Amino acid sequence: MKRLVSFILFLVVIVSARAQTHPIAFFNTSEAKEVATSLQAFPLLTNSFNTIKKEVDQNIGKDIDVPLPKDPAGGYTHDKHKTNYMLMFNSGILFNLTGEIKYAELVKKMLLKYALLNPTLKKHPQATGNFPGRLFWQSLNDANWLVFAGLAYDLIRPILAAEEIKTIEQGAFKPEVDYFTKDLKDWFNLLHNHAVWACAGVGIVGIASDNKEYLEMAMYGTEKNGKAGFLAQLDNLFSPDGYYTEGPYYVRYAILPYMLFANAINNSKPELKIFNHRNNILQKALLTCLQQTNLNGAFFPLNDNLKDKDYTSNELVTAISIAWKVYGPDEGLLTVAKKQNRVILNMGGAQIASHFNSAKSTPKYFPYKTIESTDGVSGKEGGVSIMRLGREKDLTSLVFKYASQGLGHGHFDRLNINLFDQGNEIIQDYGSARFIGIEQKYGGRYLPENTGYAAQTIAHNTVVVDQKSHFGGDTKLGEQFHPTKLFSDTSSSNLLAVAARETNAYKGVDLQRHLYLLQTAKKKKFLIDIFYVSSDSLHQYDLPFQYNGQVISTSFPYQSYTKNQETLGAENGYQYLWKEAEATVFKTTAQFTFLNNNTYYTLSTLADDSMRIFFTRAGANDPNFNLRREPSYVLRTKDAAQTFVNIIEIHGNYDPINEFSVGAYSTVRSIKLLRDDAECSIVEITLNDQKIIVTQAKKDFSKSSDHRYTVDNQVYSWKGPYSITTQSNK
Repeated sequence: MKRLVSFILFLVVIVSARAQTHPIAFFNTSEAKEVATSLQAFPLLTNSFNTIKKEVDQNIGKDIDVPLPKDPAGGYTHDKHKTNYMLMFNSGILFNLTGEIKYAELVKKMLLKYALLNPTLKKHPQATGNFPGRLFWQSLNDANWLVFAGLAYDLIRPILAAEEIKTIEQGAFKPEVDYFTKDLKDWFNLLHNHAVWACAGVGIVGIASDNKEYLEMAMYGTEKNGKAGFLAQLDNLFSPDGYYTEGPYYVRYAILPYMLFANAINNSKPELKIFNHRNNILQKALLTCLQQTNLNGAFFPLNDNLKDKDYTSNELVTAISIAWKVYGPDEGLLTVAKKQNRVILNMGGAQIASHFNSAKSTPKYFPYKTIESTDGVSGKEGGVSIMRLGREKDLTSLVFKYASQGLGHGHFDRLNINLFDQGNEIIQDYGSARFIGIEQKYGGRYLPENTGYAAQTIAHNTVVVDQKSHFGGDTKLGEQFHPTKLFSDTSSSNLLAVAARETNAYKGVDLQRHLYLLQTAKKKKFLIDIFYVSSDSLHQYDLPFQYNGQVISTSFPYQSYTKNQETLGAENGYQYLWKEAEATVFKTTAQFTFLNNNTYYTLSTLADDSMRIFFTRAGANDPNFNLRREPSYVLRTKDAAQTFVNIIEIHGNYDPINEFSVGAYSTVRSIKLLRDDAECSIVEITLNDQKIIVTQAKKDFSKSSDHRYTVDNQVYSWKGPYSITTQSNK
């Protein structure tokens, strides 16, 4: 009898020790208890809890299908496995918050089914590319499964018998971990958002199963030399200020595994101080990501971006709740959390929900500001400037991209601009050609038109030389070079300036763009865009503007092609553009006005010689209707050197309800290039009641340099790289 009692006490100690160790990856028992006591105290936390409880409860007592994989993205088996890993994760959380064993049993039964399925899997039947998945068509989705299944396992591990632990670890997880770290070792060791997910999955399973080998590979790469793995991802994919080289859409996606794995590391190995790594790089990444959104929270469409994604996505909900817990309260995050209207069920989520109860009010808009992000590990590979005038609903944002290639998701868009006003996309970027999760559209994968059109230079708002994309459309070549920022000035709230140069996009052609976002004393907003293109030989230069709006008027006649249309070109994205109209202008200021969401925008262009203008629309050579039928306005010249001077004016208002139109005409009367040589340019912009004089250096951008030039007996002098002055026409 004594021996039986001793054995029972021994079992109690073992189970108790195991319970103290796990859960640990998502939260520990102490944190779970704190969250549980707050569930009914704060409405946002209560609603978030009730939402996942309702979803999970619908599956309690049912036999959950764990099907043999066969479908691409959007198909039944794909979506089922995706639903399954979230169901397991949420059910594991509910077990810890409620103590009800039925939630743990649901997870256990599903993991045991995967323990039977996973060892039998080989390459997915719908796999494409070099990195196929097993449960899903691509390995990235398998990594998603591993992250959440690993967390779910950790959340219920204390109730599992030793044999069940062995079965799940050997059957459900080992085949996936071995596949990643052996069969797909090169992919696992990449510095890429896919590998962030893979490292997080293997590392979380390592923490959940107390497997030191898994955790070390996740942290330092399969060779454990630090050249790959999670720390290398933190060190190499972000610039020092938190810009993610693939752009905001992809940091939105990668921030989830970054935060979840960092949280698991912080819980299990707090001595590593992972959230302080590289001067709080994850906090910087999150805040930079949020600054790279529009008023509605949509991410600026840099590189392969789907425009429907915004900061209410699950990835940002998770990241914000973890960041709040780790880095403390942030009013900007509170604004985003309010729009998300849900939190994850950790201490950060509970604290956010508590804050809403005590806060008198929450700002309606995220605290957007002018932000200049560097690119590259050391911040020396160009960057992205987001210049902002105004505030809240009257915010105007200019995005200037002079960053590096952006890895495989990068587009050929050196010195590209996008303009947003009052939350609307005015000069836009196509983003990516993909219907993610829709099986009928190429299995939810990237469409052929993504590389054929969306990534090509003509689909952007920057110069195209001889109808060829930057770097000839060669990604590896593009990755070898980056633009150079020449100067910027954000010291004034009414005038923002930035300039950058690209010398490698085309052999023997120099691209240099100077941008000024200006608000006059009368609150009129202008974008002054001066783009220099120079070469020793004759070229065709196209400068497209992907405008978003309804054509209102032009200052020049044009020929419309209403019965027969041809494409603008034969390749490099030109084959997808219908030529809807064209015009030829000569020594004039050509103006084009369009209407977007009841505000007028006029693009005024200096045609200092002969210039052809094309109105185009995407959709040619697209029998499957994969592309959005979006318009563009293309300026074309032929010369060795060309200075494009364009002014975009924001003006007026149209009231369709009361049928009033106010300020529908541009105030720009003319543009003159008074001087333009190797040293400087002097531009005179005549408005109705005043002139704007832009003087800028083209070589010497030192803030301390003095410049002095005489044109027609008029002396122009300034200090620094540029000067903008106004004078009355009277």
